[in-house]
Amino acid sequence: MWEPKQASALEYFAMLVADEGDLPLLEAATSLAMDEYPDLSLTAVPNAMDQLMGRLHRRVLADADPIERTRILNQFFFHELGFKGNVNNYYDPDNSFIHLVLKTRIGIPISLAIIWLELANSLDLNACGIAFPGHFLCKLRLPEGQVIVDPFSGDTLSREDVSERAQPFKQLHGLLGADDAPVDLFLQPASAGDILSRMLLNLREIHRSNDDPVRELAVHERLVVLSPKDWPLRRDRGLCAAKLGDKRAAVRDLEAYLDQVPNAPDRAQISAALSQLIQV
Repeated sequence: MWEPKQASALEYFAMLVADEGDLPLLEAATSLAMDEYPDLSLTAVPNAMDQLMGRLHRRVLADADPIERTRILNQFFFHELGFKGNVNNYYDPDNSFIHLVLKTRIGIPISLAIIWLELANSLDLNACGIAFPGHFLCKLRLPEGQVIVDPFSGDTLSREDVSERAQPFKQLHGLLGADDAPVDLFLQPASAGDILSRMLLNLREIHRSNDDPVRELAVHERLVVLSPKDWPLRRDRGLCAAKLGDKRAAVRDLEAYLDQVPNAPDRAQISAALSQLIQV
């Protein structure tokens, strides 16, 4: 059992994500709030989830088929409990903090998805998250085929709905016409690491837009722990450290980026930034 006096929140996160093949998604996602909420109880979220699972399981007959279990799950989650997307304040960082989403029952697609997936898997449903462009989705594999659920609205999406939602992304990246990408390309399961990375990137963009480099750097630290060989992340952490006046950390990261990515398209700009840091 991790004890706050023994390790920092970042060290705790590093411990959770050390083995990507056995990454506890709910616990790791919950831990993202520990810098902002240092008094967060590590047992609060598991206890709350156990209570919700108990309530849900009492509604499901032992012989219920997957379709019936899915219907009961969605009725329970979206209607009885009232989980929904925060349409009024979408970019509030609290929307990404699992313990608060459980309390308010308001979040963004990816935080709502994590809770929904935990409940779905507790019913032995074959469920996974989908890192769909711009809007995280959930997928169920049923004997009759796959079902796509929007955790933000509770809607079940048809293949045509998904294809229509993918159009702006396809157009932006030149994937229409002769190079049209099949819908299934956008419906691949996301790993626990992928989901955590997307949550962190969401938070990073929120803190950048709020011009909050202190919180942004905390996110960068976790991104680098999660993907230590993603050198652009290392570069971004260095640039953020430079903004906060931590020259040593900035030089270390920018030198590592230039060393590991010799053909980087932004090499000239990063080299200039590094030279300026060294000269100061």
